Amino acid sequence: MNGQPLFCVDELRIQYPFSETWAVDRVSFTLQRGEKLGLVGESGCGKSTMGKAAMGLLPKLTQIEGKIEFQGESIFGLNAEGLRKFRGEVVGLVFQDPMTRLDPLMTIGEHCIETLQAHRPQLSRKEAKTIAIKTLEKVNIPPNRWGQYPHEFSGGMRQRVAMALALLLNPKMIIADEPTTALDVTVAAEILQELTRLCEEEEMGLLLISHDLAMVAEYCDRLAVMNGGKIVEMGNMADILHHPQHDYTKSLLKAALHVQVEDDEPINIDSWEEDKPTKKALLTVNHLKQYFTLEGNFIQQFFSKEPEVIKAVDDVSFELYSGEILGLVGESGCGKSTLSRTLLQLLKATSGSIHFLGEELTQLSEQKMRLKRRQIQMIFQDPNACLNPLMTVGQSVADPLLIHQLATAKEAKKQVYEMLERVKLTPVEDYYNRYPKELSGGQQQRVAIARALITKPKLVICDEPVSMLDASVQARVLDLMYELKNDFDLTYLFITHDLWVARFFCHRIAVMNQGKIVEIGDTESIFKEPKHPYTQKLLNAAPLLAI
Repeated sequence: MNGQPLFCVDELRIQYPFSETWAVDRVSFTLQRGEKLGLVGESGCGKSTMGKAAMGLLPKLTQIEGKIEFQGESIFGLNAEGLRKFRGEVVGLVFQDPMTRLDPLMTIGEHCIETLQAHRPQLSRKEAKTIAIKTLEKVNIPPNRWGQYPHEFSGGMRQRVAMALALLLNPKMIIADEPTTALDVTVAAEILQELTRLCEEEEMGLLLISHDLAMVAEYCDRLAVMNGGKIVEMGNMADILHHPQHDYTKSLLKAALHVQVEDDEPINIDSWEEDKPTKKALLTVNHLKQYFTLEGNFIQQFFSKEPEVIKAVDDVSFELYSGEILGLVGESGCGKSTLSRTLLQLLKATSGSIHFLGEELTQLSEQKMRLKRRQIQMIFQDPNACLNPLMTVGQSVADPLLIHQLATAKEAKKQVYEMLERVKLTPVEDYYNRYPKELSGGQQQRVAIARALITKPKLVICDEPVSMLDASVQARVLDLMYELKNDFDLTYLFITHDLWVARFFCHRIAVMNQGKIVEIGDTESIFKEPKHPYTQKLLNAAPLLAI
């Protein structure tokens, strides 16, 4: 750890084109060989800008002051060829959204081979494939997924691919920007354990950018807390966790611990628990299956007697009661999101039944199902991806009312104003005319919630609705969702890979693994007396802030 640092940032200031504020303002830190530094802070604080600057990925007209050096050499002084070699061979970058890194027209295998041969042209295709398969196996992607495309993978599986691409060339440093946002705790733990092992064995540096304080605390040696473009506190992990000095650090810790409840009583003791015996099942799912066929290329089809089948949802049965919050947890690729799309009949079930308010959804025509979706709405993981960038907030929220012909334009505007007030986007007149790009991640998610609730649904399917938000915003959005549940008499199917969020928010939890629900029960029973080995594995892998 002595001598010249591996990576050095000195008095760095960054201002984006046409912006009047500094996104990064006089930031300085060093990273030694084999060291793991966590960089935390809320969305918009400048964390990701730091990562882009380190890789020379900022827009051309960006104003930059200060220095970034790798092993004493300035990154800003590299020419185009030097930067190309630097990215991948020297420093690997893992982005938050893997779809920005993956070409939808290339298979996962081709992504790996292209990356290897671009940097090591002497490798044959066979040699490159051998290296790639070993690297993919490190992040739990089996060889039979080699020929598939990004759209055939879940969000978490795509993130594993992005992680493998960063590790392919054995870089000296990894910059991981929210690398586990879309990953379940078991895969996140395995990948981070692999990264930390490489740091120790290969003396590889790790800059881990995240809003997940518990995860950073478990895997990093030092912590830098960022707010408003500045590092407000930095030091050894234990010192900051036990003796935070800055008010912002204290607020981050408080928000993280607010969600991470460990009390004897579940957080959501309410009238639902007391009235449970009299509640009717709003949704009943029986023996639901959703199978996908891997057809392969012409030669594979010719020699194979039967095509390979992926059992994304495999004989799933459960009931969801009116007013309940049922958490659905499990690792990426286990079938959670496929189940939600099948419930909405965006995917036709292979077999099984879905009864909603006594009506069999799998038998409905496309037109009748479209009408039924007024009563079943969805909140997605990435609010920015589900909001039209060309539509204002007011237009986005009003859209479902106009699509389903539930209101005139004048009535819709009045209802949208009321809904924006309910989700605390005030002053309403201001937010009504804003575009998604003018909102923070938490504000975008509030717009997505308002859009989902505007048709007054009975059931809301929430697919990882807070996983991309930092701890302080996450806690506020969850509190808002719980308040709205009571006010609008909502029922939630809450899909998450974050066990602490599930414990904080849900009445019951269903644990899903390899397309099956392996355990279901009330929240505290699942946490205190898990019966299935997979549930026990999930709980053991969940990062915990021990303060």
